Amino acid sequence: MNSVEPLKLILHCFLLAFLLFSCKDAPTPQPEVSEKQEQKSLEQSVSLVVLGTVQDAGSPQIACNKLCCKDLFNNPDHTRNVVSLGVVDHEYKKSYLLEATPDVGEQLKALDNFSPSFSKPIPDGIFLTHAHIGHYTGLMYIGYEALNANKLAVYAMPKMRSFLSKNGPWDQLISKENIIFKNLEENKREVLSPSLAITPLLVPHRDEYSETVGYIIEGGSKSALFVPDIDKWERWEKDIVAVISTVDYAFVDATFFDNEEVNHRDISEIPHPFVIESMALFDGLPANERKKIHFIHLNHTNPLLNKESPQYKEVLSRGYNVAEFHQIIEL
Repeated sequence: MNSVEPLKLILHCFLLAFLLFSCKDAPTPQPEVSEKQEQKSLEQSVSLVVLGTVQDAGSPQIACNKLCCKDLFNNPDHTRNVVSLGVVDHEYKKSYLLEATPDVGEQLKALDNFSPSFSKPIPDGIFLTHAHIGHYTGLMYIGYEALNANKLAVYAMPKMRSFLSKNGPWDQLISKENIIFKNLEENKREVLSPSLAITPLLVPHRDEYSETVGYIIEGGSKSALFVPDIDKWERWEKDIVAVISTVDYAFVDATFFDNEEVNHRDISEIPHPFVIESMALFDGLPANERKKIHFIHLNHTNPLLNKESPQYKEVLSRGYNVAEFHQIIEL
C-alpha cells in the first residue's frame, strides 16, 4: 500500500467526524414569522406620538436675548415644537392630533409618517384643549389660504366652540366648512374606534376665552393622561395622584421648573405648577407610579430642555421622565 494512503484515510475520518459534530451542534434556523408577528402586533395597536414638548410661544421665544434662546435663532433646534400629541390607530387606520399648534404643518407630516400601514396626510380629527395661542392657532393653516380642508373634524368643548364660531378669522373655517365641530362633554368618553377612546377632563386654568381640558386617551390595553396646561394642582377638584393611578402614562404641565425663571413677571398671573412642586407632591409615590409621569409643555427658559442640565438629571434621578420629541408609546 502506498504510504500516502494511510494519511488520506486519517484525514478522511477527521473530516467526517468534524462534519458530524458540526451538524449536531448547528443552531436550528429561526422561523421568519417573528418579524411578521411584530408587524401584525403594530398594525393592531394604538400608538401615541409626542409631536411637541414646548410651551405655546416656542423656543427660541420672540425677542428673547437670554442664553436659553440667543443661539437658537441662528441654529434652530427642529425638535423644539410646540406641545402636541398624535394618536394612530393602526388596526382601524385612523389618526388624530391633540392640539393645533403653530407647528401644525410639520406635526401633521410627522403624524402621517408614524402611520406605516396607511397614508393619511390629513387626520381624522383634531382635539383642542383651550384657547391659548399654542393650542388652537394652528387652525389658521386649515383654512382657505392654506390647506382649505373639507369638513375636518374638530373636537372641542362648548365655550371653545362658541369662541371659534363668534370670532374671526376662525368663524370663516366654519362658514366655508373647512372644519366641522364634534361636541365634547366633560367626562364623556368619545369612542373613536373599538380600540380607541378619548375623554375630556375640565381643569382650572386662565379661561379668558374658553374652558380648559385635559384628556385621557385609552388604547386597546393601556391609557395616558394629557394635561399640558393647568393652574396649581390643589386648585383642581380632582386629586392628580388618584388620576395618575388610573392610567399607565401621564403627560403633565411642567411649564416652569421653579420661580427663578419668571422673576421678571408676576407669577400669580401664570400659576402653573412648578416642576419642583410637582415632584414634592409625587415623591411619596411608589417608583412604578413616578415612572408614569412625563413632564411636558416646557417654557423656553425651562432647564429641562437641556439634557445636560443638573435639573434634567435630577428629574430622572428621582424616577420621573421628561417627554421627548417623537417619543412613541404603545397603548
